[in-house]
Amino acid sequence: MPSPLLCLKASISTNYLRSVLPHLLLISSPRRFARGISAREMRLRSASSSASASPPGPTRSFQLRVNPLTGESEWIVVEEGEEEGEEEEKKTPKSLLATTSYLDMLNDSPRNRAFREAIEKTITKPCHVLDIGAGTGLLSMMAGRAMAKLGGTEEERVSACESYLPMGKLLRRVLRANGMEEKVKVFHKRSDELRVGVDLDSPADVLVSEILDSELLGEGLIPTLQQAHEMLLVKNPQTIPYRATTYGQLVESTFLWKLHDLYSSELNASDGIHLAPAGLERIIHVKQQQYAMHCDAISQEIRLLSEPFKIFEFDFWKRPDSHGETEIWVKAIDDGKVHAVISWWVLQLDYEGSIFYSTAPRWMRSSDTEIVPTHASVGGENWCNHWKQCVWLTHGTGMPVSKDKHVLFKAVHDDTSVSYCLKFDEQRAYNDFNSANCLITLLPERIALYGDKDWRLALIRAVKNALCVRSSPLCVVADDSVFLTILTASLSKTSNVISTFPGLRAKGARYLQAVADANGFSIDHIEVIGRRTACLISDGFRQRKVDLFVGEPYYYGNEGMLPWQNLRFWKERTLLDSILAEDVFIMPCKGTLKVCAMSLPNLWRSQCCLQDVEGFDHSVVNETLGACGDLPPMQEGPCLPYYIWQCGEVKKLSEAISIMEFNFSEPIHACFGKTKIYIHHMEFYFYT
Repeated sequence: MPSPLLCLKASISTNYLRSVLPHLLLISSPRRFARGISAREMRLRSASSSASASPPGPTRSFQLRVNPLTGESEWIVVEEGEEEGEEEEKKTPKSLLATTSYLDMLNDSPRNRAFREAIEKTITKPCHVLDIGAGTGLLSMMAGRAMAKLGGTEEERVSACESYLPMGKLLRRVLRANGMEEKVKVFHKRSDELRVGVDLDSPADVLVSEILDSELLGEGLIPTLQQAHEMLLVKNPQTIPYRATTYGQLVESTFLWKLHDLYSSELNASDGIHLAPAGLERIIHVKQQQYAMHCDAISQEIRLLSEPFKIFEFDFWKRPDSHGETEIWVKAIDDGKVHAVISWWVLQLDYEGSIFYSTAPRWMRSSDTEIVPTHASVGGENWCNHWKQCVWLTHGTGMPVSKDKHVLFKAVHDDTSVSYCLKFDEQRAYNDFNSANCLITLLPERIALYGDKDWRLALIRAVKNALCVRSSPLCVVADDSVFLTILTASLSKTSNVISTFPGLRAKGARYLQAVADANGFSIDHIEVIGRRTACLISDGFRQRKVDLFVGEPYYYGNEGMLPWQNLRFWKERTLLDSILAEDVFIMPCKGTLKVCAMSLPNLWRSQCCLQDVEGFDHSVVNETLGACGDLPPMQEGPCLPYYIWQCGEVKKLSEAISIMEFNFSEPIHACFGKTKIYIHHMEFYFYT
């Protein structure tokens, strides 16, 4: 495997005057820019939603794609086609699969080895094997090879179910490359669309499936297993995995606390702007859910307040229940405040309990507990991005606990998610969350940014300076920034503010009405149009010129974009050029694209080109899945964002260098940039 010669950290810093937005990351091959995978993604598997069964004819699927520069959506049609040759494969947009976690999963050697060992141990005679959510067909091929060693018979069958058509097409290519297309029968359907006697000749004896996310249930594990046990499997089937057990641990962490407690952060900022005013602390909040994170990255900022404890146990070999509850008295091992519950799971892949895989954090390896079996394959040993730990954030300043005292921990699961509640005793819940009081839910990173004192101060100074020389100004907030809307209305009582709120829409308007009094402005001076900025032109907006045109930029529902995709702000400023005042104040006024060469060996290994995966050739998937390194000449992978602190081992190889500037005071135009970076006395040139 090539060494990670070069990686790039890229960011656009927007000039608020002096504020810098968070960095985003690209990874590159030794010869060119290459592309990574989004930190927040979803694998489209057979458990995901889709249209009902298609009528006779070629199979089609529809993929929604959003243009980041306009905010407009379009549907991409992917057809199976009658021919499965090279020309047909070229019709599949490769970006559809490059944003998934398949490549990272296939580079997870402990995971692959554990499944291979379990399959070889479980399949001891010719049988019918069903693989749900087959992906590239790795588990299907493992099952077919295991049965081939036993001698072929008519009872030997492998059925692979993969509903996502672009992946199904890639699956067929992998099977052909390994001479397995006659041994594995592929179905481009959801598993609940399969019928015994129509699609399957008989119920399956063995189920192999890996429709697991970091939370365990998020990819539809429970409903998929329920339908399979009811309709597709024999009675008392064998399953791989056999069982999954989830565990949790109470922790204190200022870092995690700042990801959700905006009210306390604003008290510390003391700047007069209240996104979460007293009495309305939860009107803007993080969504109550599990958040996948590499907790090892913040282990130095975490204090453990309990020993790990078992939460739920799910048996794959029998039909699971849709609803489950558990209550546990958890003993505190130290004084402190519980800011979060960190959870993970352990897979038992075989019936006897000799093959395991765990997503436990690294600190569990040095623990004296028996939570992680000593012979388990632990994901952390081979850093991977497709499975992480999960973080459940508590509310407010954290639940106080005392050493050797017990707190009541309650967990509830439904078909697709797990939620937690902490109680002082059986009657008193800690800071119980009422979602009815929450009008806007944001990601933790956005809450942390809104609570950042320096970031807020930079915007306040810039807007205040612009308003002091203008009387009764007209301000257009070109994105979904509730902060800039409240800031402008609060600083100038005579201003008129038009907030586009293309993502927040009506709920953004309700939110502003609720916080108006606490921020000292009249809602009569704010108009929320709930559409893209361009509608100001189409609606005949001509009565007066715009004095302030501002944005963070932030577009609700479009988080995790590449740095240059925030240039949507620039495009919208250009569309309104005819109604901007000659001395219009534009913020941000400038953007700078910066690059920094970095060594990221963990991320590199998880995204590098595939060759042999447990004895099966996977080289045909590299281009489609966006692999890095050892790519053919002139071939590139996709370029998507990462948070650097979530990338494992990190080492800077150069200083951050500006490669391009964008002047937002001018209409949008083509930009070009060139720079060179010195690494170990070698020159590398970059062009944009």
